[in-house]
Amino acid sequence: MPKSRSLRVLHVAAEIYPWLKTGGLADVVAALPVAQANAGAEVRLLLPAMPAIAEAVVGKRAIFDCGPFMGAGKIRVCRGRMRDSNLSVYLLEAPYLYTRPGGPYQAPSGQDWPDNLQRFALLSWVAAHLAAGEIDPKWQPDITHAHDWHAGLTPAYMSRHPLEKAKSVFTIHNLAYQGRFAGVNLSELALPQAWMAPGAALEFHGDLSFMKAGLTLADHITTVSPNYAKEIMTNEFGAGLDGVIRARESSLTGILNGVDYSLWDPGTDPRLIENFDAQQWDGKARCKGQLQALNGLTTDPSIPVFGVVSRMTQQKGLDLLLRAMDALLREGAQLVLLGSGDRDLEQAFTHWAEQHPRAIGVRLGYDEDYAHRLIAGADALIIPSRFEPCGLTQLYAMRYGTLPVVRAVGGLADTVNEETGFCFRGGDTELADVLARTLACYRQPSRWQKKKQAAMSRDFSWSVAATEYLQLYSELRHPRSEA
Repeated sequence: MPKSRSLRVLHVAAEIYPWLKTGGLADVVAALPVAQANAGAEVRLLLPAMPAIAEAVVGKRAIFDCGPFMGAGKIRVCRGRMRDSNLSVYLLEAPYLYTRPGGPYQAPSGQDWPDNLQRFALLSWVAAHLAAGEIDPKWQPDITHAHDWHAGLTPAYMSRHPLEKAKSVFTIHNLAYQGRFAGVNLSELALPQAWMAPGAALEFHGDLSFMKAGLTLADHITTVSPNYAKEIMTNEFGAGLDGVIRARESSLTGILNGVDYSLWDPGTDPRLIENFDAQQWDGKARCKGQLQALNGLTTDPSIPVFGVVSRMTQQKGLDLLLRAMDALLREGAQLVLLGSGDRDLEQAFTHWAEQHPRAIGVRLGYDEDYAHRLIAGADALIIPSRFEPCGLTQLYAMRYGTLPVVRAVGGLADTVNEETGFCFRGGDTELADVLARTLACYRQPSRWQKKKQAAMSRDFSWSVAATEYLQLYSELRHPRSEA
């Protein structure tokens, strides 16, 4: 690569905040490329033209047409710019595959789209041809960075190109979601039959796995926190792929996610009833009072308020919190929860709120404005996850002087300690114990204030992660052995 030219990076993903979001992946795709561009890289995105994303792209012009392929009769790649960040983006248009109601992965019924294999294989196929300079001959990336299983076939298609010069990076955002499909579908992917032999690049217990393809064939693998990178090489956290990951240990790096402080800053956040910072706390007290009032709770600044902002899934460990509710209420605390997911968990927390309307507030669903107000108004945020690749809510909470109470796994262990929050390792008994410790600290204002100050002083800005990724990219392009 000529020294006079900036490093060229193509990010490939299925969602991007604020236009289309199901989890932390969207936040990463919105923020990391911008931070890399600010650091001097030449960055572009490849995104599928799902309706919400298509509306976010301006100045579109077609640069490539083909079809039929992967079930789509018409495929077009347009070049444009993201409406908010002004980043250059390739928009993959395939109306038959992407223009539909519901979410990016599931129909309105909650069931996975039956053609997800074709929808996301096409995304990877186009990414590989962009990497080869065949779709946009005027711009060829040095690094193609594929995010999660939705882009997991990108390294597979890239490896099939005999003249491929771009290097591939594959990031695991959550190993629990692997993109598994029946092995008989291989014929639709235009990939070698040998890759479905037992133990081969795509084969996983007879199925084909997009996640395994990325893990096996990418030039380098990253995860979204250093501790998670270690955990996924174990049987407990490896989701059946720990052996595959251990075999790639020398090509695995954990890089901690960051926070976009232009969006998450209590000093400037327009969603708050009053702003505040580490020197002036009056606004946080008003945010707490508003949060209590919004939920019909007893409005009393002396009552400790615990918050939860979470998907309601087995991963997030909220069943542990249910078993600690009696102890929490006996201590005179309040709980405010925002989330949705598992129907049984939704009903259980709703029942608690109905039984204790002055102490528990529950909102099902997700509301970005309310999430900011909850995190700003709560005294502590409970995150009892069974595993957590990185986690972002604990980073938001610390910035807002809201102390995280976390299970010490994955990125939670990398970001929270006893100076900035409260940690536990076991099940519901240990959660009850750590909640008791939290309440004991809350009743000692000087200790609580010291922890809040320490939490707010931590810097998790994206510039740190961007620098680490750019260093990794440079090493892939110019290995030390070639120096």
